[in-house]
Amino acid sequence: MAKVTVTLDAELVVEVMVLAGVGSPQDAVEVVVRDYIARGHRTETRTELTDQNLREVDTKPQEPQG
Repeated sequence: MAKVTVTLDAELVVEVMVLAGVGSPQDAVEVVVRDYIARGHRTETRTELTDQNLREVDTKPQEPQG
C-alpha cells in the first residue's frame, strides 16, 4: 500500500490522540480518516434512500388538480 507523509499541527494531533485514546500520531490520523470515510458512506446511504423514496412518490400517478 502506498504511504503519504503529511505535516500537521502537533497540538491538533495530540488532541485527536487523547480523544481517540490512541498512542501514536499515525494511529490518530488513521482513526480520523477512517471515521470521515465511514461518515461519508453513511451519508450516501441515507441520501440514496431519501432520493429513492422521493422518486417513488414522483412516479405515482397524481389526481387531476384544478
